Amino acid sequence: MAVTPRNTPPFGDPETRRRNFEEVNRGFDAETAVREASRCLQCKNPMCRAGCPVGVDIPAFIREIKNRNFEAARDVIVRDNNLPSVCGRVCPQETQCEAKCVLSKFGAVAIGALERFAGDFIPGGKAVKTTAFNGKSVAIVGSGPAGLSAAADLLKYGFSVTIYEAFHLPGGVLSYGIPEFRLPKRIVSAEIASLKKMGAEIVTNVVIGKSLTLQDLTEEYDFVFLATGAGLPSFMDIPGEGLNGVSSANEFLTRVNLMKAMDPDSVTPVQRGKNVVVVGAGNVAMDAARTAMRLGADTVTVVYRRSRAEMPARKEEIEHAEEEGIRFELLTSPVAVLGKTEVEGLKLIRMRLGEPDERGRRRPISVEGSEFEITCDQVIMALGTSPNPILKRSAPELETDARGVIKVDENGATNIPRVYAGGDAATGAATVILAMAAGKRAARSIDLFAEKM
Repeated sequence: MAVTPRNTPPFGDPETRRRNFEEVNRGFDAETAVREASRCLQCKNPMCRAGCPVGVDIPAFIREIKNRNFEAARDVIVRDNNLPSVCGRVCPQETQCEAKCVLSKFGAVAIGALERFAGDFIPGGKAVKTTAFNGKSVAIVGSGPAGLSAAADLLKYGFSVTIYEAFHLPGGVLSYGIPEFRLPKRIVSAEIASLKKMGAEIVTNVVIGKSLTLQDLTEEYDFVFLATGAGLPSFMDIPGEGLNGVSSANEFLTRVNLMKAMDPDSVTPVQRGKNVVVVGAGNVAMDAARTAMRLGADTVTVVYRRSRAEMPARKEEIEHAEEEGIRFELLTSPVAVLGKTEVEGLKLIRMRLGEPDERGRRRPISVEGSEFEITCDQVIMALGTSPNPILKRSAPELETDARGVIKVDENGATNIPRVYAGGDAATGAATVILAMAAGKRAARSIDLFAEKM
C-alpha cells in the first residue's frame, strides 16, 4: 500500500535552543496540518479513538482540519478534552492514539500535532455553554490536569465550582513541572482563563490540611474532588544526599518554572551547576537535564540503572536531550554523593540486567567491584513522586495505601461520602491525559449522584 510520508513539525536548532527557553517544537502551519490530516483514512472502526483515555473523536476533528474548518476541529476536541493545546504537546500519543492508528507501521497520522494545531487556533477556545445552575456546589482541591478537567465538566453539568490551589498560580504540574520549552505557560494561562469564563472560581495560596481542612470543605460544599497530585519527591537514601547541591527534580523544576529562577533578578534563585548529574530516566529527568543545560551547565549527565530500552521517557524527549548535548550513563547507579559540605562528585556502580520483575522490567543487579567516581557539583534526583501527606494528616479517616495514594472505586469515590479523588493523588505519578480522564470520570459520577439527591 502506497502511503504518503508522515509530516513532522519544525524544531528549534539544538545549538541555539540548548541555551534558551523558547518552545522547541514549533508546531504545524495551516498547510502542513491540512496535508497531514489528509493522510487519515477515516476508518469506520477508529481504533485511534479507543486509544485515547478521554475518548476524543479523532477522525471527526481531523476531517475538519482536512476541510480547513479549524475552529470546528477545536470544537470537536473540547467535547471530550478540555485542554487540547496542552495535550497536543505533552501527551504520549505514540503509546496511545497513534499506536492504534492503522498506519502505524508506515507512519501513524500525527494526531498529537494536529490536536495541538486545532487547540492553538483559538488559544483558550470560545466560551463553552453550560447548563442552568443545578443548585449544587463542588470544591476541587488542586488545579492540575485532573482538577481542571473535572471543573470544566462539572461547570457544563451546571455545578458551582471553586478550585483551591496551594501555589500562587493555578495549573499544578502544568505550571510548575513542565518546562517552558515544552509547554509555554501562556498556553496554560489561556486554558485556565477559559475555565474562568465558564464560571470557575480559583482560590490560590490555600493548602488543604493547613489553611482549611477536608472537613471544612465537606461542611461548606455538596461535593469535594481531591486532585492534589503527587508532589512528594523520592530520594535514594545514600550517603551524602544531604550535601548542598543535591535536590529533587520537583524542587528544581518548580523554582525554574513557577518561581522564574531562570531570570537574573529572580527572588527565588536556583543553583546553576557547571557539571550536573540527573538521576533517573523519565520525562521529569529529561526536563531537569535539559533545564540545567539551559541554565548554563557545561556538562549534564543522566544516570540510569537500566538500559536505553527501559528508559520510561518519551522517545522524542530522549532524542531532543541528546541533540542538546545531554550525556547518558546507562546501566549505572549511584551509591554515594561525594563531598564535605558541597557536592564534589558521585560514586557509581555498574549494573547488569537480570530476570524481569513483577512489572515485566528486567531487574538491575550490581556488578561487584565495578565502582567508579565522576566529578560534579550538582545532583538532581528524578526518581518519582508520591502524594504529599499533609492532607492525610489532617483527615486520618481518608483511606490511603502504604504510599499515601488515596483509595478510590471505579467512579473515583473515596470512603468518605461525597468526597472523590483522581489524578496522581489516586494513582501515583502518571500522565496528564490519564489524570484528565480521572477528572472526567469523577465529574460524571458526581453529576449522577447529584441527580438522585
